[in-house]
Amino acid sequence: MRFAVCMEEGERRLGVVRGDRVATLGSSSPDLLEVIGWGRDGLEAISKQADVLPAGAWRPLSTVRLALPFQPAGKVICLGLNYRAHAREGGYEVPDYPALFLRVATSLLPAGEAIVAPRVSEKLDFEAELMVIIGRGGRHIPEAQALDHVFGYTCFNDTSIRDFQRKTHQWTPGKNFDRTGAIGPVVVTADELPAGATGLRIACRLNGATVQDASTADMLVPVAMAVSLISEFMTLEPGDMIAMGTPQGVGHARTPPLWMRPGDKVEVEIEGIGILRNGVVAEGEETSLQGAAGKNV
Repeated sequence: MRFAVCMEEGERRLGVVRGDRVATLGSSSPDLLEVIGWGRDGLEAISKQADVLPAGAWRPLSTVRLALPFQPAGKVICLGLNYRAHAREGGYEVPDYPALFLRVATSLLPAGEAIVAPRVSEKLDFEAELMVIIGRGGRHIPEAQALDHVFGYTCFNDTSIRDFQRKTHQWTPGKNFDRTGAIGPVVVTADELPAGATGLRIACRLNGATVQDASTADMLVPVAMAVSLISEFMTLEPGDMIAMGTPQGVGHARTPPLWMRPGDKVEVEIEGIGILRNGVVAEGEETSLQGAAGKNV
C-alpha cells in the first residue's frame, strides 16, 4: 500500500494513495504510527475502507498539502559514504564501518514545502537518498531477519550545508540546519518493492537537469545490514527512519561546485516510490509551496 499524510482543516489526516490520486480517511483517521502497529490485518482493513470511498473523495496528489510521516519524528539515523563512487568523489576512503549520524526533528520538512537556504552559508548541497521506515522495533536484530522489521520506504533529500559539515569531524552541524531534510511524498509498504528496496533507480534533478543517477543496488551497506548494525547499539522503534546515503554527483564534488540557491527547484525520484519535489527559499522568507508534491510513479 501507499500512504500520504495530508493537512486538511489544520489537521494531519492519513491518506491512501492509488496511482496519482489520494483519499484521506476523514477526521477520525488513524495516525501512520498506529497503522504500523496494526500489522497486515490493519493494512487490509484500511484497503477495504478505501475501496468504498466515493469517487469524489479521490483528489490528485499534486493538489494536496502534505505533512511529515510522523509528528513528532522519531529517531532519524543516517548513513554517510554508502556508495563507493560518492565516497571517492568527496575524497574519502570507503569506510570499513558505515559513517553514521543523526538528524533532529527540526531539520525535517515535507514534500512540497521549501528547503531553507541558511543566511550563514551559500554551500547548500543536494543528496538523493532512500529512506527506510521501521515497522517493528528491536535490539540486536539478526541481518537475516532485519527486513521483517521494515514497514516501508520513502524518498529523502539529505540537504547538506557543506562548510558547516566540515567544521568538525562530526557532521552534525552541516546536517541539521532547520528545514533542510525533505521527506516524501508517499510511504510505500515494503511488500510493493523488491526485498530491501534493492535495484531501484535513484535520481536527483536540479531545475530539471539530472545531477545524480544511480541504483540502490550500489549501496555498500544494504538495508538489512544497516538495520542489524544500528540495532547493535540502539533500540530501534516503530516510526524510526534510516537514511541510506547518497550516490555520486553531489554539488560540492563538481568543478565548479554546484550549490542550490533560493528560487531553485529540486526533485528526488526513486523508482517504485515517487518524486519528492521541493523549492528553495532564503532564510526569513519561508513559504509553503503548496501543490508541489507531484505524482507518484
